[in-house]
Amino acid sequence: MFGRKSGSGKRFQHNTAGYLFISPWLIGFLLLTLWPILQSLYLSFTEYSLLDSPVWVGTDNYSTITTSDRLFVKSLVVTFTFVLFAVPIKLLFSLLVAMLLNKNVKGMSIYRTLIYFPSLIGGSIAVAALWRNMFGLEGYINHILSWFGIQGIGWIANPDTALGTLILLNAWQFGSTMVIFLAGLKQIPKDLYESASVDGAGAFRKFYNITLPMLSPVMFFNLVLGIINAFQMFTSAFVITSGGPANSTYMYVLFLYEKAFRQYQMGYASALAWILLLIIGVFTLINFTVSKYWVHYEAEGGKSR
Repeated sequence: MFGRKSGSGKRFQHNTAGYLFISPWLIGFLLLTLWPILQSLYLSFTEYSLLDSPVWVGTDNYSTITTSDRLFVKSLVVTFTFVLFAVPIKLLFSLLVAMLLNKNVKGMSIYRTLIYFPSLIGGSIAVAALWRNMFGLEGYINHILSWFGIQGIGWIANPDTALGTLILLNAWQFGSTMVIFLAGLKQIPKDLYESASVDGAGAFRKFYNITLPMLSPVMFFNLVLGIINAFQMFTSAFVITSGGPANSTYMYVLFLYEKAFRQYQMGYASALAWILLLIIGVFTLINFTVSKYWVHYEAEGGKSR
């Protein structure tokens, strides 16, 4: 009996020590993550302007958003368009650069560092401001085009090209995705390529039958993260175009920001945030569901499944 108590006491002391060690993270998670999430969920059912106490309105915010808010629909269309083009372009470009950097060339480590360096400042306000100057009517891009006799184009001021500049900026910030692809390429056994060469396989066949299947888990990881990040794109649209011209770059998170911090409709903005969470969750669930048809994991014994 005393032995049982002694054993239970030791386990309690052991568990207590563990909880004490993780308590800084646990307290931070509860106060700075979980509590704001629950508070946001509550506020999404209220009318709240930061100046007055929240007033419970039930599902009025959600019904207004989905039935009569035209800017909600517009921001969704713009965001879906951005995700549809920006994510595949970034993935393809990152994979191409990773394959080029996966060569045994003298000084390759220096090339990798130089190519990754812009990503260290990617997503910042400074980069967005630089991009705005580059694609302005008097910017560097039009200056270069003038050398070939091409008249200046208002890339940012034109509704037909403004969103394209943001997509291009997203593709330019490829560093992290490229590094993950490069790590995946390093894990592919060289023996597979050597055996394929003996069988007479060309470069395209090696890429299609070896590189893509072996790299599919990494590609799936980058795809999921890319979609999540693309749906949350804010800084570029806010600094470069402010949602214009003619709302052609009016991203969903920019719409949420204006509702919360310009119109002080915190309850309405909280509802928008939860709708965005639901949309991202649906896309993530779809990706995981269809991944079994194209993502190949290496099982025990070296066979893929």
